[in-house]
Amino acid sequence: QVNLEESGGGSVQSGGSLRLSCKVSGYTRSEFCMGWWRQVPGKGREGVATLNSAGIIRYLESVEGRFTISQDNARTTLVLQMDNLQPDDTGMYYCAADPAVNKCPVLTGTAGGGMDYWGKGTRVTISS
Repeated sequence: QVNLEESGGGSVQSGGSLRLSCKVSGYTRSEFCMGWWRQVPGKGREGVATLNSAGIIRYLESVEGRFTISQDNARTTLVLQMDNLQPDDTGMYYCAADPAVNKCPVLTGTAGGGMDYWGKGTRVTISS
């Protein structure tokens, strides 16, 4: 059974930083698409950053240069380093995974429908 558990959310002021982590357990396949999605108040869910086992990384345009997605060598932790946070970054952040490698580049920026596995989310609040 695949389980994703997010942590690291919190409240910071505009310009601050947060580091989100997603602990991945039970995922044994060598191929993967993994990433971070967020649910912003009053808007739909959007894919913030994704990476896949082919080494392809994609970012939502509005976070390019401020957010960095990475994964540990053991592939058990997915990290999203968020710098220069802005009030528009406020939302619930979810980690997701899927065995289809090609889903990642395509689903960045979208609602992520079709991703097989999701965590329960961690809340990020940015004050101005």
